[in-house]
Amino acid sequence: MEMGLEDLGDLALNSIISKLDAKDSVAVSCVSKKLSVSASEESLWINHCYQDLGLSAPIDPLGNPAPSFKEESPSDVQPPEHAYLFCAEVCQGAPWTVLHMHIYKETYHQWRESFHMYPWPLVKRVKRCWDGLKNWLSANFPEADATLRRGATEVDIENLENILKVKLPLPTRLLYRFFDGQELTGGVGGTTLGSSLGIIGGYSFYDHFVNVYLLPLHQVILETKEIKDHLRFPATSKYVIVAASSTYIGKFFFLNCTTGQLCVGTKNLVSYGEMIPCVPNTLINPMHDLNNGQQQDAMLLWLEEHVRRLQNGIIKLRMDGITRSINLFPEEPPFCSTAVTNGVQVRASAVFVPECCSVRDKSRQYLFAYSIRMRLLPEGCIVNGISFGSCQLNRRHWIICANDHVVDEVNGEAVIGKFPLLYPGGEGFVYESCSDLPSSQGSIEGSFTFVPGRLADPKGSAFEVEVARFPLQRPDYIF
Repeated sequence: MEMGLEDLGDLALNSIISKLDAKDSVAVSCVSKKLSVSASEESLWINHCYQDLGLSAPIDPLGNPAPSFKEESPSDVQPPEHAYLFCAEVCQGAPWTVLHMHIYKETYHQWRESFHMYPWPLVKRVKRCWDGLKNWLSANFPEADATLRRGATEVDIENLENILKVKLPLPTRLLYRFFDGQELTGGVGGTTLGSSLGIIGGYSFYDHFVNVYLLPLHQVILETKEIKDHLRFPATSKYVIVAASSTYIGKFFFLNCTTGQLCVGTKNLVSYGEMIPCVPNTLINPMHDLNNGQQQDAMLLWLEEHVRRLQNGIIKLRMDGITRSINLFPEEPPFCSTAVTNGVQVRASAVFVPECCSVRDKSRQYLFAYSIRMRLLPEGCIVNGISFGSCQLNRRHWIICANDHVVDEVNGEAVIGKFPLLYPGGEGFVYESCSDLPSSQGSIEGSFTFVPGRLADPKGSAFEVEVARFPLQRPDYIF
């Protein structure tokens, strides 16, 4: 005698249904009342909400909490089947007197309804990306988290598309549906200018300071129209500006709505409209097919990679006085080197600076900024077994290579005109500089000459402190 699903006990049935995904759970619930009860178990939909949407609480797409339950009388209009499950509680001979809301099932349905025009796998992926960024920001950089705007509506997106005569790739549309860029007001005169709260972040060297933020849709329209007129882009151009530096430095990221590639302007942007791609072309999939859940444009890939770097500690926050910002100089190998000599630790890494590069100038095509972080470890400066309470930098020596060939060697006093004095366990000294190369790959290594004590009152012989080799490399992902 064959046994069907409905012949199973509740425990066995619930165990089987718990293996189904949300779509199949809904299908099973339509078969019979018994299966509907099992497929509507709150624990099942708690799991679906967490696995698909990362929700640990019943929150709707607008960020509002769902009500816990709703009591109705039998005479009231019944709500939609997807939202509620009648509980057969017999009270004084009258069944169905209490109507319990299945909060998580309703929450899941609200998300599906809000994004029904998009492939569901893509919705889940974009939400995971934003969740990763939001979680990192809330834990580490809440002042930047507070700048994220509420998600745009379909009407907002269609308005941009009509004005700029473009069709945004589906992944980018979804990114804006979750959060409509950033609203920066902490800069000069309460504007975005000079703000350090960009969620992409930046770097500085000499008087070159960059901090990149995501533009809200209304600013995408304004900036795109202005720069298209200024650069004399053809009327048929399908580029829109989606990110830019909030500083005086002109750094703009353009999304090509036709190909899905994200490009950044070089120093020849104004003169020749020169841009370079920010994401490998081979990773970009078709962006406008509603039936394909595998779309990935450069904007989504770029943001996912940025989140990965933040989560893995490859890039971190930097404190400059009372100002904090996301610092794009890598903090982990292989892109960051660390060496300790006689108690002096030196960490070094570099970033590619696209806005100062020139595809046209083959002799000085690539510019890299590099950051040097030096400090004296708590045990102090130890030379030949003797411990000293301080040491001071005197000279530097750099060997700069391009494609493993030495292209420059530098010997000189000080670093950026300074002679750092280090104390055990102190804050140390950080400085940035830059170097241009004719190739996309190279390296820097070298040493600093220190003296124990102070230059004005040396306590022993000078010694060399290693700066381990660190790469200068045009990366696959450009920020």
